[in-house]
Amino acid sequence: MTVIYERVALIGLGLIASSMALAIKRGGLAKTITGYARSAETREIARELDLCEVYDTAAEAVRDADLVVLCVPIGAMDAVMAEVGPALKPDAVVSDVGSVKQAVVEAVAPHVPEGAHFIPAHPLAGTEHSGPRSGFAELFDNRWCILAPVPDSNRGEVDRLARLWRGMGSNVDEMDAAHHDLVLSVTSHTPHLIAYTMVGVADDLSRVTDSEVIKYSAAGFRDFTRIAASDPTMWRDVFLTNKDATLEILGRFTEELFALQRAIRKGDGEHLHAYFTRTRAIRRGIIEAGQDTDAPNFGRGPATKG
Repeated sequence: MTVIYERVALIGLGLIASSMALAIKRGGLAKTITGYARSAETREIARELDLCEVYDTAAEAVRDADLVVLCVPIGAMDAVMAEVGPALKPDAVVSDVGSVKQAVVEAVAPHVPEGAHFIPAHPLAGTEHSGPRSGFAELFDNRWCILAPVPDSNRGEVDRLARLWRGMGSNVDEMDAAHHDLVLSVTSHTPHLIAYTMVGVADDLSRVTDSEVIKYSAAGFRDFTRIAASDPTMWRDVFLTNKDATLEILGRFTEELFALQRAIRKGDGEHLHAYFTRTRAIRRGIIEAGQDTDAPNFGRGPATKG
C-alpha cells in the first residue's frame, strides 16, 4: 500500500465519490478521507456507512486537504468552488469528476487560488444508480479516467493524480478539454440522449400500452431504459454545458438515420448489411479492449422472479 495523498476531500457524496472513498481505502492511497454533501440526509448516510470523516460545510471538509475532488453536478461547480477556494491550503490540488470538461474549467479555474493546482478529470465509470449507498470499490477497475490538464497544470501533480486513479483500478489517459468533450459526445452524451428519446417515444405511443412496453421489453429497449434511468440533474447539466459538441454529433446522427430510412424504404438490403457489418466491428473492438464482455446476455445472470 502506498499513500499518495495524506488527506483527500470529496465534495459531493454520490455514486462516484462513495466509490472513490472505498477504492482509496482498498488501496491504502490516503491516510484521511473527508467529505461533504449538501443534503443533511446524504451526510447522515455517509456517516452511517463510515465512508469518510463527514463535515457539515464544504469549507470545513477541504481544510488541510492535499487533494480536493469536486463530485457535484456541473451546474453547481461554480458556487461550490467559490465556497471552498478561500479554505484551501496553499498547495492543494483541485480536481473533479465531471462528464464535461470545458464548462468545468470555465466554472472552477477563476476560483482556484494562486499556488493551488487545478487538474480536471473524468472517470468513465458509473451505473444508473446514485447516492452514497450505490458506491463500490470496484467501480473504476479496468475503466478509463481521462485527465484534462489546463495549460498551467503542474506536471508532477498531474502524474501524482494519475497514480491515484491507477491505484483505484483505472487506466489513465490525457486529452485537452475541447477534445474530451467531442469524444464524450460520441461515446456517452449523444447515446444517452437517444436512449432518453426512445424511452420517451415508447411512453408517448398510444397504440402500445405501458404494460406491453414493460412486459415485452427485449434487450435493446431494456438497455435503453437502464441508461435513461440515470441521474436527471447530471444529464441536464451535461447537455446544457456541452451543447456545441452534442449538437454536432446529433447532426451527424440525423444524417445517418435519414440514410438508413432511405435504405429501408427502397428495400436496399445491400446497404443495410454493409452498414451493420461495419458497425458490428466497433462492438468487437470494445470487447477486445476489455471494456465489456462477449458472454451471453452481456454476462448478466438470469432474471429472478419476484
